[in-house]
Amino acid sequence: MKKYSLYLDDIRSPGTKPPVGKWVIARSNFEFLMALKEYGVPVYISFDHDLGEHEDAIDIVKSFISLDQTHIEKYNEAIIPLEFSFNVHSANPVGAKNIEALLSNYLAFRKRHLLP
Repeated sequence: MKKYSLYLDDIRSPGTKPPVGKWVIARSNFEFLMALKEYGVPVYISFDHDLGEHEDAIDIVKSFISLDQTHIEKYNEAIIPLEFSFNVHSANPVGAKNIEALLSNYLAFRKRHLLP
């Protein structure tokens, strides 16, 4: 698939045109991983934090970062595109801040220390 945007939310659907390509919607962490497998890594992700009773997006963000780190270690190449951007549309302010901080800090660290 060409460049696309991923919308992670268990209930809502995106109300606007995606920033890049078309929207692929994932309703759970499992569907998020299946989207990566089927379509590759998106250029843009819009995250909800609370994904039903027993899931939240912070776990998938940690896995997403781990996949990128592993790929850099093995192949000296990131899987998260350099032009990658994201948004957190969650109504959970603490969860939203956690996602924002974790992913923003990782991307800044990767830019300074991990990529040639």
